[in-house]
Amino acid sequence: MDPFLVLLHSVSTGLSSAELTELKFLCLGRVGKRKLERVQSGLDLFTVLLEQSDLEPGRLGLLRELLGSLRRHDLLRRLDDFEAGAAAGAAPGAADLRAAFDIVCDHVGRDWRRLARQLKVSDTRIDGIEERYPRSLMERVRESLRIWKDAERENATVEHLVGALRACQMNLVADLVEEEQQARASRNESEAVSSMSWD
Repeated sequence: MDPFLVLLHSVSTGLSSAELTELKFLCLGRVGKRKLERVQSGLDLFTVLLEQSDLEPGRLGLLRELLGSLRRHDLLRRLDDFEAGAAAGAAPGAADLRAAFDIVCDHVGRDWRRLARQLKVSDTRIDGIEERYPRSLMERVRESLRIWKDAERENATVEHLVGALRACQMNLVADLVEEEQQARASRNESEAVSSMSWD
């Protein structure tokens, strides 16, 4: 079964009828009125967005925005989990970056704007993040990191992130990220050694 379709199904089942109405309203400029009138469930809406190529496994920005406007952080976490799984299968450094993001989200706090600017996230995007997540500081940090990662693509590395943290005088957070990276590297080495000894 396609993990992306499983994700969309689980998000759809988590939506109330009132939330579906809100999502349809938010999609007015993107989806024709006739199509929206036929939408009876989250799956119907996602099918339309898939057909229009507004929704793809590698492009979850729209879905993330929609769920963010509903303040459904539980469903946003499902998106994070899906992206983490896809990234783990895609790029070797993605799991390291994900672990670094978790540490940054836990420790940056109110100085997140300074870090976002250092990572070249525009002030307009920063304002948008603040509007979307007025009550969750952690989600603001995570969203700014995600925007940076999407913009930089393969240049979004843990080393780059650590450099930005140090440039912002967030040395404690940078140290925590580096310590976690070293711990992950040594775990990976020991796993490789143990699998070789089994062979």
